[in-house]
Order: sequence, then structure tokens, then C-alpha cells
Amino acid sequence: MAFLGSPSKVSTPFVLDESFFLEKESAATFSVNGKLYFNFVVNKIGEEMNEKKINIGDNAPDFCLLDQDEKETCLSNYQGKNVILYFYPKDNTPGCSLEAIMFTKYKNEFEKLNTTILGVSKDSCNSHRKFIENKKINLTLISDTEKEIHKKYGVWKLKKFMGKELLGTIRTTFLIDTKGIIKKIWSNVRVKGHVEKVLEEVKKLKY
Repeated sequence: MAFLGSPSKVSTPFVLDESFFLEKESAATFSVNGKLYFNFVVNKIGEEMNEKKINIGDNAPDFCLLDQDEKETCLSNYQGKNVILYFYPKDNTPGCSLEAIMFTKYKNEFEKLNTTILGVSKDSCNSHRKFIENKKINLTLISDTEKEIHKKYGVWKLKKFMGKELLGTIRTTFLIDTKGIIKKIWSNVRVKGHVEKVLEEVKKLKY
């Protein structure tokens, strides 16, 4: 990536992520000053990118953050249960809506297998509440506005979005067993048929 201009000219550095473009009608018609854009990325890319690598067989990193009802949700609270921990980019977008709707559809099947579903995005608790209401979702959605869990699980990375290379959430699902061990990882998830695949993997676990 080319570096243009002097970093000293940037008074409030930040990194553009996919939500910046999702909020615009069209990324192609929304212009950003070239010098500032590249300065932002060059100054912050090393700081923002997370090199954390999570592998099958690792202990799942614990966390405690607020859900849609602003109640603290900790992974450790689900000890003795399997957990589906899925990361998605943004509330009320087409792919993320379909994924949440499908997890809701199969929620009872997962519960019969001693399995809880937790969704995570960078959206606020209030955004999650609206998402749940709009799409009739029946899941626990965790607000990770500071990307704390994203970085622990290594899903905050450079990606291509609408023709731009930027930092964003890699749609990823982790299957965590009753002992807190990661048993399966789906990265760069394609939503269609994904939930059914996750359910089949859960059925293979002893619980």
C-alpha cells in the first residue's frame, strides 16, 4: 500500500472499516481524500491488526461483555455446555440478517444438543435490540464495540470490501465444547447452508 503525504497532517487518525462504507449509499460514489485515507491506514494498520491465531484444540479465550439487554455475558458462564460463538460484520445487513434468522430457526435443535448460540459484532447494545426486533431474532447478541473479543479470536483482519482493502470482521464461527475447547472453526463463512453444517458438527460431539 502506498504512503502519501505526511502523517503529521492527520489530526485525528482512525481506520476505515466496512461499517464506514455500509453507512453510505454507494462506496463507489463516496470520495475520501486520498492522502488522508492512506495516512490513516499506514499510521494505524499495525496497531489495529491482530496477529492472534486460534487453532482447533486450543482453549477458547474467555470474555465478559454486554449483550443486547446490557447484561454481562461471560463465556465461562456456559461451562458444561457446547457454545456456538459466531462473529458477523454488522446488524441489519442482508448476510448477517440471514445468518441470525437461520440460527434462530434451528435454536431448539441446538438446545436439545446442550448447545448455546452467541453472536458477536461491533454494534452497540441498542443496535442489537433493534436488529432483534426487526428480524424477529431469538439469540444472545454480544456488543464488542472496542473489538476486544474480535482480537482475542483473531477475526479482525484486512479484507476486501466493495473494492476497498480495509480492516473488518471476518465472518467466522467457532464450535466450543463443554470443556471450553475449540473443536471446529469456520472462517470466511458463506451464509447459505452454514447453520445446517454447524448443527451436523454439534451432533458429532459427545455431550
